[in-house]
Amino acid sequence: MAAPEWLDEGEFRAWIGYRRMRLLLDAEIARDLMRTSSLSMPDYDVLSVLMDAPGQRQPLTALAARMLWSKSRLSRHISRMEARGLVVREEDAADARRCGIVLTEKGRQTIIEAAPDHVESVRRHFIDLLTKDQLRMVGDVAETILNRLPAPADDPETSASEETSAREPKRAGATLRAPGARSA
Repeated sequence: MAAPEWLDEGEFRAWIGYRRMRLLLDAEIARDLMRTSSLSMPDYDVLSVLMDAPGQRQPLTALAARMLWSKSRLSRHISRMEARGLVVREEDAADARRCGIVLTEKGRQTIIEAAPDHVESVRRHFIDLLTKDQLRMVGDVAETILNRLPAPADDPETSASEETSAREPKRAGATLRAPGARSA
């Protein structure tokens, strides 16, 4: 076995900086979200995906793939969100083994009310700290890496015929547009 190509100082700085930044940034934004809306990041992710979905509904399997979660983990989380009235499960008329997750009116209002504070937190802790050139560079770096990572095998939104470079990030919460806004 060949010796690994160890990271030089610049590579190490970039990798460790990214890891530490991601952890601390995610934690800070999650704290702000919980404080201002009583939503967890997974709650917000589910609500934002459903808000953008046709008919504000999504099959459980597609939602799990989009969030990069197992179906059982998502199902347990959905149960907690159902108890709070944010979403409901709906049986698939064509296949009783499948169900869809539907945004309730309370869930819709919750995401609409949470979004302004959430986007302000993202701006304060990330966007507003960078120049336009830095933001473009971060976007370019993210695209380069995402285009080279495999799509989840069970992601129904990604077909084998799609070109890798045309693939958008499938992770929920990847964008922070006004609720219900669609990308061009």
